[in-house]
Amino acid sequence: MSKPILTVSEINSYIKTLMDHDMILNQVLVRGEISNFKLHYSGHMYLTLKDDQSVLRAVMFRGANRTLKFKPEDGMKVIVQGRITVYERGGQYQLYVDHMQPDGIGALHIAFEQLKAKLQKEGLFDETKKKPLPQYPRKIGVVTSATGAAIRDILNVLARRFPYASIAIYPVLVQGEQACHQIVRGISYFNQDRKADVIITGRGGGSIEELWAFNEEAVARCIAASDIPVISAVGHETDFTIADFVADMRAPTPSAAAELAVPSQVELRDKIYNFQSRLIYLMNKDIGDRREHLKLLKQSPLFRNPMDKVNQHRLLLDALHKDLINHTTVQLKMRREMLAGLCGKLDALSPLAVLSRGYAVVKRKANQLIKSVNGVSPGEEIDIRVSDGHIFCKVEGIKNGKDSEF
Repeated sequence: MSKPILTVSEINSYIKTLMDHDMILNQVLVRGEISNFKLHYSGHMYLTLKDDQSVLRAVMFRGANRTLKFKPEDGMKVIVQGRITVYERGGQYQLYVDHMQPDGIGALHIAFEQLKAKLQKEGLFDETKKKPLPQYPRKIGVVTSATGAAIRDILNVLARRFPYASIAIYPVLVQGEQACHQIVRGISYFNQDRKADVIITGRGGGSIEELWAFNEEAVARCIAASDIPVISAVGHETDFTIADFVADMRAPTPSAAAELAVPSQVELRDKIYNFQSRLIYLMNKDIGDRREHLKLLKQSPLFRNPMDKVNQHRLLLDALHKDLINHTTVQLKMRREMLAGLCGKLDALSPLAVLSRGYAVVKRKANQLIKSVNGVSPGEEIDIRVSDGHIFCKVEGIKNGKDSEF
């Protein structure tokens, strides 16, 4: 009897049917180490699980992995639950993962460390980005449960320490799926038009699952982006959340957050009393010092005979006036003597002085100097300038010769 000839597709389909009906393979738990992890743009996760001897291909579709609290990474040891079947088109069997949890450390702890490392790398924990708390806030915004112990502790402390500030409460869930979104809305509400000077957000203690809303990335980024200083007050002193790291101030408890948010009215009264006592002391001391100074002034000769100082200045003014006149007289005499000397030198160089010694200046009618016998002609009228006037003459004749006698 001959056996039927099957196609490749029929073989793969038959094997898939066998595996899908296997009770063990239909619901299996597998422990292994992740390798070749890839998050596809579609949202599906493709990976390989391996141990010391073998590997197993696996896929976790988007609908299953959207609830993961952590991000799978190569080298991470996990325990997965799912079913093993055949991918007919590729002719390979693989594990379809429905649930995944870390092998050892819990998923929430891994998610906490992963988000903490991510935000720290972005600089959201930097101390330089922390905003200072207002010294005397007028309005305090509180984002927490309206029925929890945390709000009662906060209100009691605020009323005792600083009853002058008004308190606005934005009630939210502090655990559960909706808690994250409500906390974000509460912080955003107070940032609109600056409805508060400082914000307190938090809750009482609990397990990591109960505190998880304050480990959500959306809450952390909302706190970091707040223009109003935020105090994180989550759990007890030993509890730490991501909100604690990004907040401008971390308080170990809600009561401690209220103490950090406002000053103590008792301490303020003591400070004011100390300032008042110090001011009175300084004023009395200053008045006493001024009285002593006035007493010394009254006893001084200047205060008893104020005209003595005026008379001394008058004498000094008279002496300065006398010195000024003497100095001016001496300077005038020196300047006159200097002027006389300069005038004598000027007279010696003056053409008029030469004329006074018997010399003359001869000019033509055109006021041109005659320096040579060749400069005139017989019959030409000339002007002879002597020391005391002019002589108008007519040239009768010319005689050449340098050796002619006067």
